[in-house]
Amino acid sequence: MFSCTRSIWPPRLVTVPGLHGSEGAHWQSWLERQFPRSLRVEQADWEAPDLGRWAQSVRELLAKERGPFVLAAHSFGCLATAHALQQGVPVADVADIAGVLFVAPASPKKFEFAGAFDARRLGVPSILIGSETDPWMALADARALATHLGSAFVNLGDAGHINTAAGFGPWPRAKYFVDTLAHCAAPLRFQHEDEEGVTQVFS
Repeated sequence: MFSCTRSIWPPRLVTVPGLHGSEGAHWQSWLERQFPRSLRVEQADWEAPDLGRWAQSVRELLAKERGPFVLAAHSFGCLATAHALQQGVPVADVADIAGVLFVAPASPKKFEFAGAFDARRLGVPSILIGSETDPWMALADARALATHLGSAFVNLGDAGHINTAAGFGPWPRAKYFVDTLAHCAAPLRFQHEDEEGVTQVFS
């Protein structure tokens, strides 16, 4: 195996809730309880979506905490997360972002008042999960957003906004997606560190 001397593995989970935050019964709250050392991005006002300010909150948390990280975002939190990463990663290097899980992103058209959103390809692995019955973004738009961001796309079917109201409290599949992102990133992480002279330890 490899010894990872500059960072902790597996990555820390960082949840990024959407409008109104995520209550205790929400799948994001459940997911945080599945991962030790998990973190949540907090906003000054959960009722006032502001793309720039919410993205800055994401960047500030990543800057002050030790990575690597896997981010799990929901609804408007997806837009804030993508916007934050497009501004540049405020961590040691891009390898500190193992991956991003976007769940039921809100349509940028519905939040034009909150700031202009430019859907550009991200420099990190990501999975975007859409729903055929999401009132906040049509499935075709979610699929198009995944293409623009460079994300793998998953159609969850008749799942509403993939929130508590739609029955998504404990959600093992969300943990599966987070574990998948971390698992796929691990070889790249260790190879990256080995190339920089990090000691290898075999057993």
